Amino acid sequence: MYRLFVAIDLPPDIAARLQNLCYGVPGARWVQPEQMHLTLRFIGEVDGGIFRDVKEGLADIKSPPFSLQVKGLGFFPPRKTPRVLWAGLAPVEQVSGLRNRIENLLVGMGLSPEGRKFSPHITLARLHDTPLARLGRFLAGNSLFATEPFPVSEFHLYSSQLTSKGAVHTIEASYSLQAG
Repeated sequence: MYRLFVAIDLPPDIAARLQNLCYGVPGARWVQPEQMHLTLRFIGEVDGGIFRDVKEGLADIKSPPFSLQVKGLGFFPPRKTPRVLWAGLAPVEQVSGLRNRIENLLVGMGLSPEGRKFSPHITLARLHDTPLARLGRFLAGNSLFATEPFPVSEFHLYSSQLTSKGAVHTIEASYSLQAG
């Protein structure tokens, strides 16, 4: 079985800027910079046949390259106990368009539709018993965080193996963005 997701990687300098934010929040399990990415679609566990179909099918996705900027911080779920600290992205139109093409392809292959609304973000930390006041101060202190725009010219199919030390992500295939 393969545990799969589709994602956009961050340039190393953008991941390093995000890593510089990763301190000062009690109960935060910070994501390492090499694990930071923008998930376009979590696929989940599939067998070898579906893995091959997905790997081949994603090559048919046509989408022009675009630029993104990391901008703003927040947490999920809103209005409940915070579980994930994230960095937002702007603009979202082109990344949402790419995500929708991927979603349509996967659903067309017989995979279940994504159950959650797509909210483009980069997970910075998983939170456990984090005091709301401390999280609020962290968010307020970093409310103007933004990076310079960066080009997005490809996306990847990843496999993910869960271990006692966290997930190990492996690129299974890469796909260039091109107008089509």
